[in-house]
Amino acid sequence: MTELEKYYNKFNEDHRLTTRHGTVEFEVALYRITKHLEMLNQEKNSIKIADIGAGTGRYSIALSRMGYDVTAVELVKNNLNKLLNRHEKVKCWQGDARNLSFLDSEKFDVTILFGPLYHLHGKEKLKALNEAKRITKKGGLIFTAHLLNEYAVITYGFIQGNIQKCLENGSISKEFICRDEENELYSYTSLEDIKQLDSDAGLIQTEIFSPDGPSDYIRRELNAMDEETFRLFIEYQKKNCLRPELLGASSHIVDVLRK
Repeated sequence: MTELEKYYNKFNEDHRLTTRHGTVEFEVALYRITKHLEMLNQEKNSIKIADIGAGTGRYSIALSRMGYDVTAVELVKNNLNKLLNRHEKVKCWQGDARNLSFLDSEKFDVTILFGPLYHLHGKEKLKALNEAKRITKKGGLIFTAHLLNEYAVITYGFIQGNIQKCLENGSISKEFICRDEENELYSYTSLEDIKQLDSDAGLIQTEIFSPDGPSDYIRRELNAMDEETFRLFIEYQKKNCLRPELLGASSHIVDVLRK
């Protein structure tokens, strides 16, 4: 069992996306995904979606219930079992984002690659993105999610008081860049790195947005909001998720690519 599998056997991914900060991330990301799906001008049941690194199926299930033809791939057996136990109309596979040989080339109109790039490093990220590209139809869309470097530096480094230790042990460089090595559980990136990855894969960025905005920084404030105010915050983020000057202020970024 890999360290990643051990981690997700303990980590409650279901709970994360139902917290208030996780709810903002989920609802805004789903909102942008469905906006693009609507622009395909096809019957929903004819649109094939691959959700690679599907976790426990939050996005897969939501899209399937909307009427789309969804295939989910998940590495961690524990997560996959939770998805299977929900008996949804989602085709499920256990597999690694870097090797999707069990899926045909150019089969999907849309491919979602949200979880894997949080944990892969260097050339392994490119492998996963190239596999997503392979299974996506020509002209199709690929949604990739990334964790931003500044979120880790500001929260773990400064807010939690670890910055001096991190600078001393080299986990954060003197330029305040998080170390990106295979033994690190998470991989943090920058907008510039994302553009380079897109270029290396030969994909065209059509949109980039922040699904959560400042949500991870204001968890306590979100939790204190009444329901009406919280719904207004979600609407605020939907309206502002594309603003370039706000992208780097979030913890997650979603990159929308065309093959």
